[in-house]
Amino acid sequence: MHNTTIILPSKFTRVREEGTTGVYDIEGLYPGYGHTLGNSLRRIIYSSLQGSAMTLVKIDGAEHEYSTLPGVKEDVLAILLNLKRVRFQSLSDEPQVVTLKVKGIRSVTAADIDGHGTVEVLNPDQHIAEITTAHGSLSMEITIERGVGFIPRDVAHHEKLPIGTIGVDAIYTPIRKVSYEVDNMRVGDRTDYNRLRLTIQTDGTMTPAQALEESIKIMIHQLRSILDLTEEDIFPLIPSHEPQNSETMSLDTPELNNEQLSNSINTADILKTRIESINLSTRTMNALSEASIRTIGGLVKKTEEDLLDVDGLGAKAIEEIKTALVALGVSLKR
Repeated sequence: MHNTTIILPSKFTRVREEGTTGVYDIEGLYPGYGHTLGNSLRRIIYSSLQGSAMTLVKIDGAEHEYSTLPGVKEDVLAILLNLKRVRFQSLSDEPQVVTLKVKGIRSVTAADIDGHGTVEVLNPDQHIAEITTAHGSLSMEITIERGVGFIPRDVAHHEKLPIGTIGVDAIYTPIRKVSYEVDNMRVGDRTDYNRLRLTIQTDGTMTPAQALEESIKIMIHQLRSILDLTEEDIFPLIPSHEPQNSETMSLDTPELNNEQLSNSINTADILKTRIESINLSTRTMNALSEASIRTIGGLVKKTEEDLLDVDGLGAKAIEEIKTALVALGVSLKR
């Protein structure tokens, strides 16, 4: 009989990390899934990760973005373009106002921005403007907010802004570049499984690995909401191409001494079996249900310490659970 099981891929591995750029592999993907996951993750990484960006700028002496400032080489439009290249990291979820105040002949950089302890400038060498006269000055207030992706100023600022306050496009994304490629690899007797390689470059506000991890969490959260599943419901019910750790799961026992389960039941069926199907007391069953542990797969992910933290479960209940799991050929995580 043809095997219809779709095995699970490996966890992502770090190929290399240099500064703000990282390369990561996900191996053992079912044929075609490399492009399915690669394209989805790439879009999420670009569009859905949180970051900080300036949203409003108020420059002394400038009524609008086409103004010029006495004693300053750049016009306001050029200054705004330079400010967009400054990467901020806000330590607050609320909008923060940072300031810049300089006088005299000098080059103005992002290092001159005062974050007042709530906003960090990640590229202080970024050029902003050049003051060309001794009496020239540059003074401004910049509003920094946290957000997701890219939001044009016309979308962000529906209301009319005060004269002298300039709305700007908010580039929240912490990602500079992300790409992926897919190669075939061998899994068992087949050579058409996929290896997904992702290359991610960030602006330094998060590491490339963090960007990948967050994008995976976002994808899981979106898919889970479609079927209203709990974490236990989506526990991997089909085997990975990586061998299971014998310390966390014992699957060699040939007999299943539970009268409600068939002697021919396989590993995947055991893991997706509801806890109501095994011999547990009503009190223990209710405690597990209240903790959103509904399947054997969800149960074997827990350690004894995890279960002792569940309201209504004590040492006696833990022994009851362990006995029931042994009868199924599985055990709690150690």
